[in-house]
Amino acid sequence: MRRPHAAREPLLIDLALQGGGSHGAFTWGVLDRLLEEEWLTIEAISGTSAGAMNAAVMAYGHMQGGAAGARAALEAFWKRVSRAAAFSPLKRGPLDVLLGRWSLDNSPAYVAMDLATRVFSPYDLDLGMPNPLASVLAETIDFDALHAAPIKLFITATNVHTGRPRVFRNADVSPAALMASACLPFMFQAVEIDGQAYWDGGYSGNPTMTPLINECCSDDTIIVGINPVERPGIPKSARDILNRLNEVAFNAVLLKELQMMALLRDVADPGNEKMKHWAQMRVHLVQSDLLLTLGASSKLNAEWEFLCLLRDEGRAAAEAFLSEHGPALGKRSTLPIEYLMKTD
Repeated sequence: MRRPHAAREPLLIDLALQGGGSHGAFTWGVLDRLLEEEWLTIEAISGTSAGAMNAAVMAYGHMQGGAAGARAALEAFWKRVSRAAAFSPLKRGPLDVLLGRWSLDNSPAYVAMDLATRVFSPYDLDLGMPNPLASVLAETIDFDALHAAPIKLFITATNVHTGRPRVFRNADVSPAALMASACLPFMFQAVEIDGQAYWDGGYSGNPTMTPLINECCSDDTIIVGINPVERPGIPKSARDILNRLNEVAFNAVLLKELQMMALLRDVADPGNEKMKHWAQMRVHLVQSDLLLTLGASSKLNAEWEFLCLLRDEGRAAAEAFLSEHGPALGKRSTLPIEYLMKTD
């Protein structure tokens, strides 16, 4: 086990957690490592889909038992996810198991589901089966208690009617809100909350950054990236093309928000208290090249061994981030968001 870095003056930070199915176990690992740093104080978390679930579980665990409670809650959540998945027909094919591949591309059940979702909607194939994540969340979080959590939560879902994001804050976070944030429309019927229908928050904010600036005091935001912004080569199979399209779509809003933040930072008036906050913002990114090598179907693989692999990769990525960029936290951005403003 790695030892925490040398003690430093306390620093207030916030977190921005992307979604990505079971790849969210990578984020679990990142959080597990960051929680070992006593000098980092988490003010708020913005999360979407799997990032939203990590955010809610972590905030609840933290209010129950500090950093140790948060780490324990995250591990318990992902163990429950894996146990629930044990009853799913979505399993790796024998060849993938033999070759140590985590993809479900050769799973008969996955292939059948993939083909069915291209022809039929969840409303055409309403089997009345509840999403097992709903019961997992209910077992993991006391949502009434979560409403009073000191860590601020910003959970994004996409309003089907308007196409705009809805950001659920602590008092509004519920199992339905988290399920809405993770509702992929080709797989699940829209989640209705207060008479409105919602789809996955990735379409409108993956995750949403603005509340972290407008409603928080922290000047440092650490983004945990799941969906690669850049990917080498040209996707040529139908599966790879669809995967890349989803990556581009799920990153588009985040990139636009970061571009807006960079522009506002350049023109912010330091004499204006609110604008001064924009001018002082610092953005950081934790990511891993391993996620580039994993196909889209592996986001539905919740085998415990795979989740632990992703967790360990997340811890390693966070360790590398702290070693390389830890000294810059509280001082300067380590993600050059000006680069994101370039066009081809």
